[in-house]
Amino acid sequence: MRKPLRLLPLSLCIAIALPAYAADDNENWGLCPLIDAVPSFDDAPAPTGTAEQRAEQPTDIDGGTLQRAGADQNIVVQDNVRLSRGDQFLGTDKLSYNQESGKYTAEGHVRYQDSSMRLVAERAEGDQNADQHRIDDVEYQLTARRGNGGAERIELNGPKGALHGSTYSTCAPNQRSWELRAHRIDIDTAEGMGVARNATLRIGKVPVLYVPWFVFPVDDRRRTGLLYPNIGLSGKNGFDWRQPIYLNLAPNYDATLYPRYMSKRGLAMGGEFRWLYGSGSGEVSGNWMPNDDLAGNDPGRYTDYRRDPPVQIPRDRMPEKNRGEFALKTTHRLDGTWYAAANLAWVSDKYYLQDFSNSLYGQSAISLRSEVGLYGRGRYWDASLIADHNQLADFTLQENSLAYDRLPRATFHWAQPFGKWIETGVDTEAVRFQHEDVKFTPGDPNAPIGLRRDMPGGSRFDVKPYVSFPLEGASWFIRPKLAWRYTAYELERGLAQQMAEQQAAAFVAANPTVPNTPELVRSFYDKSPSRSLPITSIDAGMYFDRETEIRGDHYLHTLEPRVFYLRAPYRDQAGMPLFDTNPMSFSWGALFRDNRYTGADRQTDANQLTTALTTRLISQDDGRERLAASIGQIQYFDDIRVVAGAETPIKQGKSAWVADVSVSPSDRWTINATYQWDPKLRSEDLASLRARYLFGNNGVVNFGYRYRRDLSVSPTAPKDRRDLFEQADFSFLYPINDNWSVVGRYYYSIKDKRALEQIAGVQWESCCLAVRLIARRYQRNRSEDLNSSLQVEFELKGLGSAGQNTERVLRRAILGYNRDDLYLAPPSPTVSRQNRGDDADSTLEPTL
Repeated sequence: MRKPLRLLPLSLCIAIALPAYAADDNENWGLCPLIDAVPSFDDAPAPTGTAEQRAEQPTDIDGGTLQRAGADQNIVVQDNVRLSRGDQFLGTDKLSYNQESGKYTAEGHVRYQDSSMRLVAERAEGDQNADQHRIDDVEYQLTARRGNGGAERIELNGPKGALHGSTYSTCAPNQRSWELRAHRIDIDTAEGMGVARNATLRIGKVPVLYVPWFVFPVDDRRRTGLLYPNIGLSGKNGFDWRQPIYLNLAPNYDATLYPRYMSKRGLAMGGEFRWLYGSGSGEVSGNWMPNDDLAGNDPGRYTDYRRDPPVQIPRDRMPEKNRGEFALKTTHRLDGTWYAAANLAWVSDKYYLQDFSNSLYGQSAISLRSEVGLYGRGRYWDASLIADHNQLADFTLQENSLAYDRLPRATFHWAQPFGKWIETGVDTEAVRFQHEDVKFTPGDPNAPIGLRRDMPGGSRFDVKPYVSFPLEGASWFIRPKLAWRYTAYELERGLAQQMAEQQAAAFVAANPTVPNTPELVRSFYDKSPSRSLPITSIDAGMYFDRETEIRGDHYLHTLEPRVFYLRAPYRDQAGMPLFDTNPMSFSWGALFRDNRYTGADRQTDANQLTTALTTRLISQDDGRERLAASIGQIQYFDDIRVVAGAETPIKQGKSAWVADVSVSPSDRWTINATYQWDPKLRSEDLASLRARYLFGNNGVVNFGYRYRRDLSVSPTAPKDRRDLFEQADFSFLYPINDNWSVVGRYYYSIKDKRALEQIAGVQWESCCLAVRLIARRYQRNRSEDLNSSLQVEFELKGLGSAGQNTERVLRRAILGYNRDDLYLAPPSPTVSRQNRGDDADSTLEPTL
């Protein structure tokens, strides 16, 4: 019986070499002409199965004349020989094969294809028993990904092989913008490694990079080695080179080192370590800079802006030595219900975020929060036990601006329906608040006598059981809800004394004839204040809809009236501290909340009714919401007397009107607007507009405007005092033609009369090559100074890029630069603003 003829392993010859060149194939190839370096073979049968299944399938021989030649028992198949096995096909003019020795020769128009590639060659020969093969004059075309090239000769000997005179490019054959050539590539598939010798990268016909020797992986196994460097140039850092070094330590953990050189600042070393196991994962990272020359080059950036005029801090207090950061994120699942997690962050000094951030986000965050916790979730409940700590990261503030640490905080939430019309539940929290005493530096204008301010803490227990009766129909709903809230404190003696002194001072201010005596202070002293009150609400609404036609388009038009009544009696809460509670910003969502504060330290009193109306136009062709418009207002039947911090009571009457509008007149236009108008003050409290237009396949224009009035300032005050912020943002990506496009952003603070970020750039892109040049200026610190940088990136599609990662900057600055980001919310700061007593929206807005 004859031995079966195995299909020649030609695909391996090329496939093992391609990872030497190819990067992850996630590029846009829309500019590439439909030209193949190796056209498809008309005589190839339709492939069957997958590459993993081919070893189990037989080889079929078709065509030509079969004969046996001579004493060596060669089988000779001539005249258009075709072999196929699964997804593989081999065609040649003449095939000679010896069954005993395993030697073969394929001559004349050798062509091969499988599910991932096609190739042609002049000749192939080898010994299948010895697993030795040689192929001459090869040209190949990848089909599973983009790429083509050739080789003068390919030699294989078991798991090892060599390519002589090989080339690779993702460009079309008639537009060879770049090509990678190597004199010789030695490959060991058993080790998964290759060595390239005398490799040259050519742009057009000009060699731009020569590498005499380098090692690379040839499969998906992770390998220790160098990653692509990040290169930049800026006014703050000078020439900036960061070279990632990847360390493959084990299958389930690895590390990356980030040595970095900044010509104006010095050397730094960063790194990260990642791990993964069956019950969890984690990542720890850090950065260390032993000596930073930034203070010597630009001492003006370290200025105390709390003084008038601002004063530069002494040189011995500037950060110059041992600057660094640390971060840890990890989770561990205990079982199907409970898991533990940690998210830790630390920086060496409160100037660090300003000096090492290249965006506005670092300017708007004042603290880093670290948190460790145990979390559980069931069908009707969730619970947590956490501890957190805050570190100051804003040099313009002192530690008394930080939120209290919660050491620990326990929460429990339960909500369960009983039948169709009843739901009951409870929200519970027990927390211990601690804060380090604040030590002020000499000369600080905010320093008390003794340069120390006590920050005593305390404990708080809050429980809120409730019962709800959700009555709902197809076009209506009524949701009555009855809750009871009880909050109790156990304060440290120092905090109880501070609260008593504040209450006594407020009482004397309201009663000038009463002296402020120690006896009066003692009358307000209470280490265990508490609050208890019922909260009643009714939320009701209806849905009306009709079919309508506008300019020939058919829509479903809805009308959705809604009312929300809230009743909560007044309780004097002046004796309760403000540990973690701030007033919420007034918005559409605030019309339907039962508390206008973020924490449990304050529960608003209320006797109020919200009336609101929403209308929508929903396209019946595609189901898209083309219009959504809402308007609402609160009617206060009584004065709202509960306040927090510098708030003033809300007088009986009507709140500001809140209007939200979202319009999509076409698939290319999106317009969103929010407006708040206070009828009592006859002034706007907030105005926000965001418009986006898409043109072509890639172009986008964004315009944003946002204004918020400082509600703590009289509306009759000068404009520069009553405006909390007023900003405008314009950004665009405009394709001039298929190859050229320009990008830009102008982000401007109207209130401060200065730019926050400016970007101007030009991009050139072809089928397989892209070049981006971006000039950028952005706010570098709390002063009005802007940092300038010039970023250049060369991208060889399918191979990689050199230079700064400009796409990351542009995707953040221009919403829609990548079409996949169109429906994402703008990025938020990685660290949150924790500022007791401040308005939640007083943060500098990074984007609009």
